[in-house]
Amino acid sequence: MSIVRQSLYRHVFGEPYKNEFTYLNIRPNVGAWDSNWLAANALFVAVPWQGGGGSVAVLNQKNVGKQSADLPLVSGHTGAVLDLKFHPFNQYILATGSVDTTAKIWVLPQEGLTQSVTDAQVSLEGHMKKVGLLEFHPTANNVLLTAGQDHKVVLWDIENGKAQVEMKDLWKDIQSVSFNKNGSLFASTSKDKKLRIIDPRKGSVAMEVEGHSGTKGSRVQWITNGDKIFTVGFSKTSERQYMFWDPRNLEKPLNTTNIDMASGLIMPFYDPDTNLLFLAGKGDGNIRFYELTNEEPYIHSLSEFRSTDPQMGMAMLPKIAVDTTSNEIVRLFKLTANQITPISFTVPRKSELFQSDIYPKTASPTPSLSASDYFSGQDAEPTLVSMNPEDKEIDVQQFKDFKPNVEVKAKPPKTVLPKVVSNPQELQKQNEELRSRVEALEKENWELKQELKKYQ
Repeated sequence: MSIVRQSLYRHVFGEPYKNEFTYLNIRPNVGAWDSNWLAANALFVAVPWQGGGGSVAVLNQKNVGKQSADLPLVSGHTGAVLDLKFHPFNQYILATGSVDTTAKIWVLPQEGLTQSVTDAQVSLEGHMKKVGLLEFHPTANNVLLTAGQDHKVVLWDIENGKAQVEMKDLWKDIQSVSFNKNGSLFASTSKDKKLRIIDPRKGSVAMEVEGHSGTKGSRVQWITNGDKIFTVGFSKTSERQYMFWDPRNLEKPLNTTNIDMASGLIMPFYDPDTNLLFLAGKGDGNIRFYELTNEEPYIHSLSEFRSTDPQMGMAMLPKIAVDTTSNEIVRLFKLTANQITPISFTVPRKSELFQSDIYPKTASPTPSLSASDYFSGQDAEPTLVSMNPEDKEIDVQQFKDFKPNVEVKAKPPKTVLPKVVSNPQELQKQNEELRSRVEALEKENWELKQELKKYQ
């Protein structure tokens, strides 16, 4: 006799918003870079935008329907934007990473953008090649991780604009990162096919293991409810597959499952409150979702949202912003060629009362640590809040001031003359330094031009 596994989420289903409540006339600027190309928080949705340089459209979620052809944009980068993330503890801060080798921090007006913005609040300059990956720390305020194609990962305190930790050459072409629950460690996947666990404050590899054997990209997600690691990539025979790992023993994955033969990279989205995992493949129309447990086989397929419109990118709404009155547990934003469509995943219930069994306390928009606390060695679990609207513990509209302690640098003149010296030896030394600098800049300029050709 077969035993049916008990689950609160067996009947979860996904439903897209009606067309009039989607975002139309979208002009996404996406390329071959492995990015989700979309970011969402409780108030805004952001997407790289066509129109030259590194422009980003930041849409107020209330402004649904057809978007204006001359939207106000965030456009301070000189190259295409490759990744973008909203601050987890401030709804009005957006981080962007670009081909131009910088990451920038933008503060949005409370009412949203009413005119284009070109001056970032903070410019983070520490990479020599394009910055293609951003990740905010899950519990410490104003801590941002950036990864560049220069094989460098940097942890910044964005409030003072300074790099606190730099990790060089630990891996080649990092593809994804994911922090553990308190942010004391992060996992990474990279082009060399290895899964690594990194101690960021020590700047060292704690553990590493061979991951997916395929030549295409892979992603990692730290499963914070149960402390496991999920990776998704490709097998040696180019099948899409996922692996499930115990970070205390990486010798062998707990579960390896082939999914299908499609070629698009899979984007994982994880909700720790329900322990549900959503897998959306680029170029697919469908979204698979699973429930994770601590018993074999650990990953249980629930169902699949199906659509004929292939997704180019996707973002997940923070849990504090889901609609508890409709028993919504997850909302994804799906990016297609000219549209952004919210998809609501709900648990069907007859009662209209708040369903406490599917809404445990969730991570709040309040940090547990300051950046200085974190970099001094402290750790803390996420601060939790009630999802019950009657408790009134969540205010997603609250505007939090952000005043970075960053010296504003004057723009240098177009021509800077070297200091005149009379000592021949000093002059020769200065000449050699200038020649080396020019050669380095010429090489960097050539590399950037080659990268920019991909987006023209």
